[in-house]
Amino acid sequence: MTTKSSLLKVILLGDGGVGKSSLMNRYVTNKFDTHLFHTIGVEFLNKDLEVDHHLVTMQIWDTAGQERFRSLRTPFYRGSDCCLLTYSVDDNQSFHNLANWKKEFIYYADVKEPEKFPFVVLGNKVDVPERQVSAEEAQQWCRENGDHPYYETSAKDSTNVAMVFEEAVRRVLAVEERTDHLVPTDTVNLHRKPRSSTSCC
Repeated sequence: MTTKSSLLKVILLGDGGVGKSSLMNRYVTNKFDTHLFHTIGVEFLNKDLEVDHHLVTMQIWDTAGQERFRSLRTPFYRGSDCCLLTYSVDDNQSFHNLANWKKEFIYYADVKEPEKFPFVVLGNKVDVPERQVSAEEAQQWCRENGDHPYYETSAKDSTNVAMVFEEAVRRVLAVEERTDHLVPTDTVNLHRKPRSSTSCC
């Protein structure tokens, strides 16, 4: 049985140039632009899909990776249902910065229980011939930093792109089945307030 459609906010985080915009555009429009410019601030696209009989409108937010844009991107972290921590397999520094991105997100998104929040780690640009980060290194980092699922992707040739976003939805649905607070699409609110601990009515 298909349930009522839900709005899920998924945010892409990572250094500038790792391919976040390309991943989002490849998934939503199935296009790849080699001349895509760095994101300034934030952008988002919507994608409707069905995962395990759940109808979902995924709102994918692409954030600027450069430090000078921090004040523009961090206000949009709140209300996120899933975070895709992204690095490029041919850029060792972008891999080492994952911990900083995760820390920044947890702080500005005001994540109360980080160990339960659905993070997914992406190693993008697997199409490049020279890589600096092995899959084993990335998998070890994921195990040591919250046991996050890890995927290697290529926005250029579409490797695992759809799979990653569907995995993000599954992770969110698994969390929300435990907490039972799916947000119907007819009450879209990008900045949901945390539910009060006191009950009323």
